[in-house]
Amino acid sequence: MSSEKESADALPGQEQVTGPISAWRSLDRNQKRSGIAGWLGWMFDGLDLHLYTLVATPFVATLLMVPESHGDVGTKGSIIQAAFLAGWALGGAFFGVIGDKLGRSRTLVLTILCYSIFCGLSSLAQNWQQLMICRFLSALGIGGEWAVGAALISETFPKNWRPWLAGVLQTGVNVGVLLACGVGLIWAGMSLDPRWIFLVGTAPALITLWIRRAVPEPDEWHSAQQEKDRTHSGIRALFARGLRGTTWMALLICAMALTAHWAFLFWQQKFVRTHSEIAVLSRDAQNATVAWVLALIMVSGIVGNFLASWLAMRWGYARALASMAALYGVAMWTCFSFSWSFTAVLCWFAVIGVCQGLFGLFTMCLPPMFPTLLRTTGAGFCYNIGRLAAAGGTVFFGIFNSQSNFGGALLYASFLFIPTTYLCLRLPKARVEVEV
Repeated sequence: MSSEKESADALPGQEQVTGPISAWRSLDRNQKRSGIAGWLGWMFDGLDLHLYTLVATPFVATLLMVPESHGDVGTKGSIIQAAFLAGWALGGAFFGVIGDKLGRSRTLVLTILCYSIFCGLSSLAQNWQQLMICRFLSALGIGGEWAVGAALISETFPKNWRPWLAGVLQTGVNVGVLLACGVGLIWAGMSLDPRWIFLVGTAPALITLWIRRAVPEPDEWHSAQQEKDRTHSGIRALFARGLRGTTWMALLICAMALTAHWAFLFWQQKFVRTHSEIAVLSRDAQNATVAWVLALIMVSGIVGNFLASWLAMRWGYARALASMAALYGVAMWTCFSFSWSFTAVLCWFAVIGVCQGLFGLFTMCLPPMFPTLLRTTGAGFCYNIGRLAAAGGTVFFGIFNSQSNFGGALLYASFLFIPTTYLCLRLPKARVEVEV
């Protein structure tokens, strides 16, 4: 593949992959520590992220004091998830600005403490409104950790590592979700009160002591701090002349892709519970099935992360993003357009899991699109503000269809990948580098 072809598919600020990838042992101590911190942060993101989706139906039903089949369970559960996604969006924007001003490592500590504390407090909720508030505040930290962790890794590791780092970091989320699935299976097997599952989410707070002591700020951030122009900082700067086009393009892609993605992640558990082969099972058996299905999606997602990285290495980010988005849309449409046996549903869910490697690519391609002192602001704002659209979409696709037709909601959500694919192909080419 010629260098001209590689350049054509790159994004602004993306340095091209040239030469072999260096071995882990060739990295210095600070790079290794930053990589471990970023991966652990993402892993615990995944853990805290999906504890709720595993117990949403029984926990909300308990708080409402109604049967799990009651219509209010789905409605209130989706509102809580929408609040979570809204908090994720605001947290990405808020902590993104903090990360550019205070530093990556320091802000990483704050984000992990935020989502650990409020995930644990979710266990004390006495009504669905209290649970909604705790999930919202927990999401502030999760959204912030994404932007800060991505910038920390992007600025610390060799530039030619970026496509593979995208897959590795996203795998951290998958492993965290698998841990949540393990906790869910234990909970289902012991028939425990669903509220106590949230106490597991306090564990990430323990790693903040190590991060604060062992992980330094990137040299690139220190250099930018010394030379910074304070008139070009904050969210307003993202819409300055010369940068606003990139900001809007990235924001729209993230908003549509995340809306469809989170509609699937949240409503798939209701789809599974209401499938004819699963609905006849006991409550504990349904809970265990939901956990196993989510584990299948996450294991498939790990494969998808590295597939997406491989495509980015060969085709560049633009075409890799477009290909994964198109495949995601086709897989969702096919899965929810027909009545399949549960075994066939599992096969399609595995394909959908592979497609979720799409979101690993955002990790490394978004931050370099922005100047250094707008890096976590830009990546956090564009990626996480899409959660606001996803929040509304989660509620809309649930209410739009009857409470027993969750497949219909997910079918309509799949159409959002059509404009997503188009916009990915329209991403600006690397003719002009984004400079600080």
